[in-house]
Amino acid sequence: MIVGRNAVAEALRSGRPADALYIAQGEPGASLGAIIALAKAQGVVVKDTKREKLAQMSGTAQHQGVALSVAARAYAGLDDLFAAAQERNEAPFLVICDEIEDPHNLGAIIRTAEAAGAHGVVVPKRRSAPLSQTVAKASAGAIEHLPVARVSNLAAAMEEMKSRGLWIYGADMQGETHSTQKLEGPIALVIGSEGRGLGRLVRERCDALLALPMRGKINSLNASVAAGILMYEIMKWR
Repeated sequence: MIVGRNAVAEALRSGRPADALYIAQGEPGASLGAIIALAKAQGVVVKDTKREKLAQMSGTAQHQGVALSVAARAYAGLDDLFAAAQERNEAPFLVICDEIEDPHNLGAIIRTAEAAGAHGVVVPKRRSAPLSQTVAKASAGAIEHLPVARVSNLAAAMEEMKSRGLWIYGADMQGETHSTQKLEGPIALVIGSEGRGLGRLVRERCDALLALPMRGKINSLNASVAAGILMYEIMKWR
C-alpha cells in the first residue's frame, strides 16, 4: 500500500501497475480530485472507504485520506501465458479464477497451479483479490514463478482462449463427474467465486462442466481445495 497524496499521485503518474485507489469517505481537498482523475484515466478501480478501515489497511493513521494498492508482482498478459507453454513445448494449461475474492484462496490456487504444471492463472480486473502481499505469502513464493494475467472482460478472454485452441472446463456441481472426462490437450480450468460459483456468462462459455462427488452432509468444497483436486486430475492426464 502506498499512502499519502504526493506519494500516490507520483505512483500513478509513473504508470506503476495498481489494483485499487482507496479514498476516505468525506475527505475534502482538490488534490484528491486530481488523484482520482489520474486513477480513472489508467483504469484503476476507485473505492470509498471508512477512515478507520483505511488506517487498518495501510498500517498508519497518517494516510491523508488516500491509499493506493499496488501489485506484489506485475501482471502478465494472455500472450505471456501462451508463450510460457510454447517455451516448455507443452499444450497450454491455464487456470481461470472467476471472482475469487479471498486472497488466501487465490494464493493457494496459484501455489497449486504452479506445482501442477500450469502455465498461468487468469483473473478479472474487478471483483478479484489483487496480487497483494497476502496472496504472495499464501502462494509460498509461487507468485514469483507463475504468471498471472489480469483481463478486463473474463468472458471475452475465454472466447479468445477458445479461438486459440483451448477446451475450457468449469468447476460446477451440476457438471459431469470429473473422473469420467479425458482432461487432455490444450485446456483451461475455471474456478468460480467462493459464494456464487461460476457467473452466468462465464458458465455459458465453458465447453463442459466438472463436478466432484460429495458423499458427506455438506454440498461444496473450499474453492482452492476443489481447484487443487481438479488441477491434479488434469496433471494426471497430461
